[in-house]
Amino acid sequence: MSQSQTQNESNVSKLDPNWRNDALDLGLDYGMQTIAVRAGQHRTDEGEHSEAIFTTSSYVYTSAADAAAHFNGDKTGNVYSRHTNPSVRTFERRLAALENGERAVATASGMGAILTMCLAYLKAGDHLLAANQLFGSSIGLFNNYMAKFDVEVSYVDCFDNDAWAKAVQPNTKVIYCESPSNPLAQICDIEYLSQLCKDNDILLVVDNCFATPALQRPLDLGADVVIHSATKYLDGQGRVLGGALVGSDALMQEAFTVVRSGGISMSPFNAWVFTKGLETLKLRMQAHCQNANQVADFLVNHPNVSTVHFSGLSDHPAHELATRQHHMKGGYGAIMGFEVKPSASLDSKAAAWHVIDSTQMVSITNNLGDAKTTITHPATTTHFRLTAEARAEAGVKDGLIRLSVGLEDVEDIIKDLARGLDSL
Repeated sequence: MSQSQTQNESNVSKLDPNWRNDALDLGLDYGMQTIAVRAGQHRTDEGEHSEAIFTTSSYVYTSAADAAAHFNGDKTGNVYSRHTNPSVRTFERRLAALENGERAVATASGMGAILTMCLAYLKAGDHLLAANQLFGSSIGLFNNYMAKFDVEVSYVDCFDNDAWAKAVQPNTKVIYCESPSNPLAQICDIEYLSQLCKDNDILLVVDNCFATPALQRPLDLGADVVIHSATKYLDGQGRVLGGALVGSDALMQEAFTVVRSGGISMSPFNAWVFTKGLETLKLRMQAHCQNANQVADFLVNHPNVSTVHFSGLSDHPAHELATRQHHMKGGYGAIMGFEVKPSASLDSKAAAWHVIDSTQMVSITNNLGDAKTTITHPATTTHFRLTAEARAEAGVKDGLIRLSVGLEDVEDIIKDLARGLDSL
């Protein structure tokens, strides 16, 4: 054996040092807040305390043999930041730990995560069964693009278990739902859907964007894949875009292949922002939920509000289910929809716009999950591309307002909403 061969083979180990086990031993049964602060990090030889940002597109190998081993799969390690990146990997590991999943795959946006799910788990001739109560862009993706590639799509009410069962077809491959949903914060029975999927060899995919693992872990309830728009609460301050999928290693490998091949990858800087956001996720969600519970009580007692869609209300039809599925006591999320009554001079849409336009502090924007309270009119923003019939099926009426309750003093939030409601 030549000296060159010996040197090359000595440079090829099966596992790069920076791909070793998580710095936090998750086998020691740490609590959620400890995991949120410490899981997933690998410290470099520099000994940094805070997680580093690896703003690099590529990586250097010790030899030609080392490079070949990375590319052919003999060695696990970084190849290209469209594939893997240390900053992104830290976020993925931490989120997977929080969701009790084996692995997470990060994407460039929440919609990128949903597209990845479709490309990974569906093919021509398959059937996607989804809830009526979804983000408008998700419906647009399913109807306009997946249908174009011969994926059949149908919808049922998220809370109607019988409708889910009746809508299952022999070619149904994925059941997809949001719980809580956008914009009405409706709740699906995840354990029921899980059993339905297991009985019919279907994947259950749950968008956990509104609850986050701080309130709910769909994998623990039987879901196969969890979807996140990390842009929302995982960041928590409306700074950057990102998404993620969480599940078993086998299912995530399929998702990873899509991200790697399709370039739906998350940037290292955004991953670092999300990693830091996870550190305070549980604390922020507790505060969000406390504020939301009080705002909901105000709205449900206001004479110019006809309906409040929020499972934290004791008379909400899904209150018991939400209480069972959300492991944080008193935590029902901070997104709610409320319907404004028309006045003598204003129809439902005009009345809703009046309430929105009368705010002085609350931000009029389509984003949510922010430290700042945000407000929007779904029928003319997030769901405006849907037909009137599709909006009706989703419960998006002209008088509906979606509110994402932030972290300001709750008295100030209520006062700002009252400006428009009191003057109708």
